[in-house]
Amino acid sequence: MFTGIVEELGTVQALDGGRLVVRCPLVATDSPIGASVAVNGTCLTVVERTDATLAFDLSGETLNRTSLGSVRAGATVNLERPVTLAARLGGHLVQGHVDGVGRIAAIDRDADGGATVTVRIPEELEAYVVHKGSITVDGVSLTVAALDGPEIHVALIPHTLAATTLGAAAPGDPVNIEVDMIGRYVARLMERSER
Repeated sequence: MFTGIVEELGTVQALDGGRLVVRCPLVATDSPIGASVAVNGTCLTVVERTDATLAFDLSGETLNRTSLGSVRAGATVNLERPVTLAARLGGHLVQGHVDGVGRIAAIDRDADGGATVTVRIPEELEAYVVHKGSITVDGVSLTVAALDGPEIHVALIPHTLAATTLGAAAPGDPVNIEVDMIGRYVARLMERSER
């Protein structure tokens, strides 16, 4: 379980076959083999570790369902270690189970250094997204500022732009989307009650 509060920007060293290696001195300090780490919002298991790097094996399902298969050496990725029971829940409850891949549609920078980012999400996820609700974009916990069909708008402050990969995002970039798990459960209950 994660919160969507990015702890470190890691640097991809390699993606060879299904093995992803990321340089991340902070997150590597207490992420032993077998630990879970959210990489761009995707919950992955550490399979190899050094003092400054972590390696993860990506399954075919992960490569097909997320944008991780397109990362290249030198790219940055958002990293978060799992939340502990003693930690503050600063974002929202995030599982690291990517629901689909969206695309950055537009980035409108404002005079204060922030931005409104428009993301086109897969149509099948629209039912789970609500105005002022939570959504995770590449592992970043965000609030939906506006909805326009399959496009969502999120307002980002300068800190979020500096501390996450969203600061370097460009229109057309793929992003991992995880809808709020509460929305999924409510939709499922409503579906069952209509039968």
